[in-house]
Amino acid sequence: MIVLYILLVLTAFIALILAKKILQLKKGKKLADAEVAGMKISKLSSPGTVKSLSILPLVDYYSDNADLKTEPGVSYLISADNTNILLDVGFNKKKEHPSPLLHNMKTLGILPSDLDMIFFSHPHLDHVGGMAEQKEKTFSLSQGSVSLPNLPVYSPVMLSASRWNPGPETKVIKDPTIIKDGIVSIGVIPRYLFLMGHTLENSLAVNVAGKGIVLIIGCGHQTIERIIERTQALFDEPIYAIIGGLHYPVNGGRIMIGPLNIQRIVGSDKPPWVSIRESDVKSAIAAIKTVSPKIIALSPHDSSDWCINQFKQAFGNAYVDVNVGQKIVI
Repeated sequence: MIVLYILLVLTAFIALILAKKILQLKKGKKLADAEVAGMKISKLSSPGTVKSLSILPLVDYYSDNADLKTEPGVSYLISADNTNILLDVGFNKKKEHPSPLLHNMKTLGILPSDLDMIFFSHPHLDHVGGMAEQKEKTFSLSQGSVSLPNLPVYSPVMLSASRWNPGPETKVIKDPTIIKDGIVSIGVIPRYLFLMGHTLENSLAVNVAGKGIVLIIGCGHQTIERIIERTQALFDEPIYAIIGGLHYPVNGGRIMIGPLNIQRIVGSDKPPWVSIRESDVKSAIAAIKTVSPKIIALSPHDSSDWCINQFKQAFGNAYVDVNVGQKIVI
């Protein structure tokens, strides 16, 4: 009887928490949608251009090079003409020093002093350097001392440099912003996620002369449909490439707790019994096809092999694998 009573109390407690989360989700989603609807986005009159662009994955889930470390996090070195941008700083799940990011940078011959700026897509643990950083609203390139130059840091929310890499100060940018000629933050697109709550995410748009807009995305919590809509509202130029995470851990995930695909729950604005489905992947593919990008490269850090195969079949020769150490040249 005692065991049964404990089980009943535990079940009731879980049900109460779930009911509370569902109510929060409904309210949060309504507010986020209203926030998006109320945003006034104007065309950028002179965004500028860059002549050359490359994206080098420094942290992601796969690599063809056994000397490089992989993990379910993201960090890309974006080289636009003579400007080197570090987009996000990875996960460092094992709290290592050197972190996978630092290890891979050293292996690839990249120094922290080579960086001109850091751009954060959003403040989740797999992009800011770990769970502690997410909780403390900081960012860490590693769990040991890293000397960073006094470079600008851009983020959709305030993120302080941690004790491991002190110095840089963060500038919060929420509106579409020309960071440098041809390099643009498309501005935050809010979304309320079931476990993560109100989430603000930026993406970078680089305007490559003679080609068009290259979108570089952290996780795509905004949804690719809204990212495309925002980009078309800002630019006259066509979307030439879409590169990065879109968060489709369907039929498999990169972060599992036992049999539970936690990424599928975390990255959704739906209840856990609905979450992210195959139909969402098909809708994303259909939306991307409307702009006919010449390059599409999906990050495996938050999308399953099943999803990647769907993209490969849909986009054929336009599809490019995202592998750590494998530069994507535009």
